This record gives sequence, C-alpha cells and structure tokens, in this order.
Amino acid sequence: MRYLRLVVLLTFCFSMLITVAGAEAAPVKPVDATHAWVGLKDASSLDNWVRWHIAEERRMVAEMLAVKGPHTLDNTLLPFDRAEMHLTLASGQTGIMFQVHPQKGIRDKAQEMIQVLSAEQANLALNQDIYRALVAVDVSHADAATKHYMERTLLEYRLGGVDKDLATRDKVKKLQDRITEISLKYSRNISDDVRKVSVTNKDELEGLPADYIARHKPAADGTITLTTDSPDYSPVMTYAKNAKLRRALYLAYSQRAYPANKSVLQELLETRQEMATTLGFGTWADLGTADMMMASAANMRKFLDSVDMASRDRAKREFDLLQSFVREKDPSALPITLSDANYWNEQYKRTAYSFDSQSVRPYFPYAQVEAGILKTASRLFHLEFRAAKDAVVWDPSVTAYDVFDGGKKAGRIYLDMHPREGKDKWFSESGLIPGIAGKQLPEASLVCNFSGGVTGDPGLMQFDEVVVFFHEFGHMMHEVLGGKQRWAGQSGTTTEGDFIEAPSQLLEEIFHDPAILQSFAKHYQTGEVLPLETISRMNRSSYYGRASWIQRQLYLSVFALQLHDRKPEVVDFDKLLKEDLTRYSPYEFVDGNRFYTAFTHLTNYSSNYYTYVLDKVIAVDFFSAFDEKKLLEGPAALRYRRAVLEPGSSKPAAQLVQDFLGRRENIDALKRWMDREFDPAPPGAVGGKGSH
Repeated sequence: MRYLRLVVLLTFCFSMLITVAGAEAAPVKPVDATHAWVGLKDASSLDNWVRWHIAEERRMVAEMLAVKGPHTLDNTLLPFDRAEMHLTLASGQTGIMFQVHPQKGIRDKAQEMIQVLSAEQANLALNQDIYRALVAVDVSHADAATKHYMERTLLEYRLGGVDKDLATRDKVKKLQDRITEISLKYSRNISDDVRKVSVTNKDELEGLPADYIARHKPAADGTITLTTDSPDYSPVMTYAKNAKLRRALYLAYSQRAYPANKSVLQELLETRQEMATTLGFGTWADLGTADMMMASAANMRKFLDSVDMASRDRAKREFDLLQSFVREKDPSALPITLSDANYWNEQYKRTAYSFDSQSVRPYFPYAQVEAGILKTASRLFHLEFRAAKDAVVWDPSVTAYDVFDGGKKAGRIYLDMHPREGKDKWFSESGLIPGIAGKQLPEASLVCNFSGGVTGDPGLMQFDEVVVFFHEFGHMMHEVLGGKQRWAGQSGTTTEGDFIEAPSQLLEEIFHDPAILQSFAKHYQTGEVLPLETISRMNRSSYYGRASWIQRQLYLSVFALQLHDRKPEVVDFDKLLKEDLTRYSPYEFVDGNRFYTAFTHLTNYSSNYYTYVLDKVIAVDFFSAFDEKKLLEGPAALRYRRAVLEPGSSKPAAQLVQDFLGRRENIDALKRWMDREFDPAPPGAVGGKGSH
C-alpha cells in the first residue's frame, strides 16, 4: 500500500508530531473539504483544512478499533481505507500548495502542515492495534484485488516497524519526523535558489531563437539577465554559440542550493541510514527496494549492470560520430565538456539529419500543444476533455478540464504549466483526490515550467519539451483511469514505486507518429502544418543519442544508489559525482559541478532513481505490441488501457506487465529502440538514413 510506504521511503512526505488531541479547538468543516485551495484565505484556513481531515481519519480509526466480535472487510478494512484516504487527500493537496501557491505565507504553512500530516501517518503506520485488527480480518473469500490490498498493506506495516517494541517504534517516529523535515528543507532550498547570469549585450546571445532574445530586454545599463529557470536555461544550453555563457549558466544551474544543501543532504543520508538499521536492514537501499518490483538492492545492481552492457557500446558508437564531427568543425572545442554537450549534439543533428530543432519551435506554441495532447489522449484512451470553466484554481494561470468516459464524468485534471516566483522548478504530476468506485472521482494536477503564460509570449516549445509534456500527461491518465477502485488505497498510481514511470514513458513513444504530430503541430503565425519531411528528419535526429540517454540514466541511478548503499560518513559527494559521471558520460567533467545539491529526485525517489531505467525497458516493450501504422485506432491502445491503467494497484505490477505482454518484460525491445537510428530505413521514415 503506497501511502504507508511513503512515510518511510518517498521522503517528499510529511513529519512533526501533532498537538495532543484536546489541547486545541476542534477544526471546523471547511467550505470545500475535498479542495484545499477553495476558500483558502490565509494560513489559518489551511491549518483548519488539514486538521479537519486528521479528525476524520481519527474518527474512522476509532470506528474500526471499536469493533466487538469478528473483524470483517466492512467493519475494519473499509474504515481503515477511508482513514488512509483522508490522509492521502490532505497530504497530496498540502504538498501541491507547498509547491505552487502564489502566497509565500501559505507555502510556509503548507510546509508546516506537511510535517503535521507525516506524524499522523507515522502514528497510523506504527499502531499495533490497527495492525492486529487488520490481521484478524478473514479475506479467504474476498476477491483477488482485496487479497492483494491486504497482503500489501500488512507488508508495509511490517516494513515500517509495527512489530518492533515500543522504544523502537518511538525511535522510528522521531527519525521519520527528522527525515521529512530535512527533505522539505532540501526541496525548499532548491525552489528558492533561482540563480542569475548576466550578459553585457545581445551579441552574447547569438544562436538563440529570436523570440527568446525578444523576451530578454536589456536593463538600463545594457545588461541582460538570464536565470536557471527552465525556459531560460534549456535554450541557452542547446542553441547559444557562446561557450562561456553556456558554461556559466551550466554551473549556476548545477550549483543551485550549494553550499546549503551539502550539509542538508549529508544529514538526510545519515538519518535514512539510521532508520534502515533501526528497522533491521543493512542500508537504506535495502529497505527502499523491499516492496518494489526489483525486490532488493542486489537485484538493482544486477539489473543496472545488464542495461550498461546493452547500452555502453551503442553509446560509444554515437559519441564517436559526434566527436568526429566536432573535430572537423572546431577542433578547439575538444574535448567536449558537459556544458557543451547539448549544443554540439544540436549542431551534429543539423548536419547529419538536416534538422534544426529551432525550425520546429514555431509549430509548437504552448496552447496548441496542450490542445493537441488532449486531442491525442482522447483518441488513444477513448476519453473526452471539457474545459471546467467553473473550477476554482489556486492561480489564474491554472487551467482545469473535466474528463468524460463514455459520456460520464470520470475525473478532473489541473494544468499549472508556467514558471512564477516561489513555484517548484521541476516538471511533475501529482494526485489530488484518490478515486473510489461509485463514491469519489479522481483528480490530479500537472506542475510544469514551460515557456508561455505571459501576454505576447506564444510559449514556443522545443521538441524535447513536447515529449516531457506527453510524459507527464501519461502519469495523469494513469491517475484518472486507474481511479475507479473499490479501495482508495488501490486508486491511480498506487502501484509499486518502480512501475509508475512505465505508463508515462510509453506515452513518449506516441509522440513520434506523423499523423498525430500533424494534427496539432501548425505554425503559430501562418497555420502551416509541420511538413512530413521535417517530421521524418526530426524523428531520425531523436533516434540518435538514445543509448547515450540510457547511459545518463544509469549515471543518475547508480549515483542515487551509491549515496544510499553505504555508510554516509564515507560518502564524498564531489568525488562520487565525478567518478560516476566519468564512468557513464564520455563528456569532460566541468569543475564546480555540485549537482547533488539540486538533485530533486533524491527526496522522492531516494535510492530508487533506477525506476526510470526499469520502466523504459517496460515502456518500449509495451510499445512493441502497438501497430505503428495504427497507434490510436489499433486494438493495442484499448487493451493497454484496460490491462495496465484501469486496474490501478489492484494487481501486482508484474501481473499488469504479464496481462498486457503475455510474458515478463525483457531487454530485447530496448536494444531495438537504441538501434533505431542505425536501421537502414525505420518505419515511417522519409528519405532513409541521414548522412554522417
């Protein structure tokens, strides 16, 4: 059961012991108990909203513990599930308020209430009376989903230390409080540290798109300021001819929250390790994989090694082509540094594939991409999206849509897609309301940082940004379509943590279809449809570098693992970062890189960043079952919806894979995926292989 496990593992969660019951006034039922931001006037109203949900959770727990006689599904598991639902709903929405609310005071209060909720969740997870009541429930005649729910719930309780003595359980509570407090500090430091680089004149912006330059007006002294926010950072790294500018912004980006987060991360690792040993595990990585598909840290290492063997030579082949190109064009740029990697890859693709990624940006204005993704998802998943004009949102820039399935409302989604002061700087999806069949519709949100959202700015997106949008939308469809379970604890993306990236990465593959692209990729000024020839070149260029991408994911996965599979006192962040980058990246390390202080996934994935690699293997294996000539209309799409998305976590993730593929996942599809660029003429290509 994901929600109990979040207390111990996914440490963008919640801590700090709550005030003893009875020591404060009882909370008043909120204006809207299911939406924290509705009627949210100030910090005190958020405080009341959270505490009302805690009161409801406690009421449900008291109900299940008051049972006299046999414990049943109705008198025990049902109130337990609803108690968990109240904490899940409150935690998810308070987390979103922490990430996105425009008022600093409310973000501060959300940070405090996240800690309050964590302590309440920890109390629930370590309550032996609850555990004994659940154990006493006879599930022998229950359906398979309920049996799986109970089995996973009891496992989470045991992994959380419920069977330990009182002193150990008290220690676990204190450690969890501390883990959450540190994690929140780490995340907040990153969000608040927007760094800036100034250039003295427009000439230093040579190579950047005209609309980018137009957005960055010189100050009175003639200087132009760039920030580490994604809409500023990404184009510079891809297009700016000025290597000094690229290096300066690269270092600014990789040094966010440095040096503050260095000591914060050290303390986080030490506290996690103490938690692991307290619970009987050798390391945090061992604890972190105990309820995952991977099952153990040892299995993770074997898996990562197998993917390394499959991708290393392929990645070298890609880099050799790039290096030969740079040697011919500008020998002084050798060796290629990490700050120059994106730029030279872009230059290589322009020559090898006659594809300039700037040339397609005018075809991807933000509003058009959003409409196109909604249209594609409606066809792929047989859904309808209607603008929810009556929806209350937390910021005027947020849009909401109601999702309809077969004419019936099936959920609601919120899109918070552009950067603003104080907002989280990453790209993510979050559940807001867990769905319950016949009782409650699921709701979810996207928090992203794409260009646009400002008057006069069309928000022209890069090719890879559109892929990111598709990726995050895949999470959202899993949340909505999987939100029709009997038990709230099995709703949406509550599967094992190392499966949740598979549906999102599958949707990335859909993006390459020419018919889908042409349905929405139209020039924002002329209305011209993105030409097939351009799409072919764009796709071919995107196939190049896939093995190198896998190697980068391996670097991040191994780095996250190595931070958590040994005693924290022996970890040298700078040495380990350089060693892992040198092992998995052919580019020269840039001294001053402190990425470990801004590695946001260390709070939520901790040691388990490998999830992205495992789920890429699963996703491309899933995609191999689709007919590329009939992606949306073929039978695989609906079968995938029913076999993988709709069950939520009512089945083990391995069973979801088995149900769709008829077998376990294997690495063969990933090998073909990496080799696609070197095929003589991939399906749908126009003009065959580009010259090197």
